[in-house]
Amino acid sequence: MDGLEENNVDEFKRIAYWTNGRQQPEWQRERGVELGIGDDAAVVALPASLNGLSGDAHMVLAVDTMVEHVHFSSITMADEDIGYKALACNVSDIAAMGAVPLHSLVAVSVPKSYNADRIRRLYDGIYACADKYGVAVIGGDTTSAPAHLTISVTVTGAVEAGRALKRSGARPGDAVFVTGPIGMSAAGLHLLQHAGEAERSEYARLIAAHQRPAPSVRAGRLLLQRGTCTSLNDISDGLASEVWEIAEASGVRLMVDEQALPKSGSMTAYAALAGVRPLDWMLYGGEDYVLTGTVAGEDADEVREAFHREGLPFYIIGQVEAGDPGVELLLSDAGSDRSGHSGGAKARGFGRTIPIEKRGYNHFSTVNG
Repeated sequence: MDGLEENNVDEFKRIAYWTNGRQQPEWQRERGVELGIGDDAAVVALPASLNGLSGDAHMVLAVDTMVEHVHFSSITMADEDIGYKALACNVSDIAAMGAVPLHSLVAVSVPKSYNADRIRRLYDGIYACADKYGVAVIGGDTTSAPAHLTISVTVTGAVEAGRALKRSGARPGDAVFVTGPIGMSAAGLHLLQHAGEAERSEYARLIAAHQRPAPSVRAGRLLLQRGTCTSLNDISDGLASEVWEIAEASGVRLMVDEQALPKSGSMTAYAALAGVRPLDWMLYGGEDYVLTGTVAGEDADEVREAFHREGLPFYIIGQVEAGDPGVELLLSDAGSDRSGHSGGAKARGFGRTIPIEKRGYNHFSTVNG
């Protein structure tokens, strides 16, 4: 079907137009789908062995909602990109538990400004992400909206029983890590909002990082299988926010080394062009969807080598200390506070540090970082 006549087309014909023929029934059955789109509810079973899991498994569930003009805009995102990212951010939550993503439910509230073909393109992005990460789209809901598009995605996953990686296990002596460069998505958004076509072409990797993030599913599985990862989080609201969550959940203090933070060359180059401190994007930008967490200090180097053997990045960026929950930044230039934070630097035995503010994206804050 090349298009859909809008007049007198009911909800079910629209859903069929958006979803029919997207995933083969045989492939969905391999994901445990007994009954998918087309009935009152989906029915799934967890196979005894699936994607490296064996034995008893626990379900893992995550949901995220994206609202037009809050999370995305047609100025910076194509319809396909909106759909892709709506599913990807949920897959990232599953990855942050060390789990395997399995199924998805998609609910869209559609304003009159979006015709059926635009929503089909939204689903093009959803299914592109679903096929890449092995997610069976098995149902959802469709409603009208008065003004703005809203898309809510639920993802289910599975993890070995009792082994889900949480935020609350960090211990003094652990190493703090991230599984990829940070700040690229925030740089990509700035680029889309402020730069011309020449700059967009030159820094296309930054735009891709914002529009089509890559959830770290394989990294999460490696960390779980290693057995020495003590806490884990995905970077959705910014590194500062995520490490603070670990510090508070674990009751420890995290020391992050500014010089060890991984930054891409393209992000650094564009930041210089735009007159922005790269550290601001890295700490507070968010939507990178790489993982951050802690591993046993004595195993940190071996974990890094295991990642490198798989062709995956892994960066040790700090350490866990005993103390009241909090996060400090060890300045790469010990003589000055170049990060723009309030409060002066204080001397430590290995350099000068400043507190990292507990902020990132917060829907209910009057000021967002």
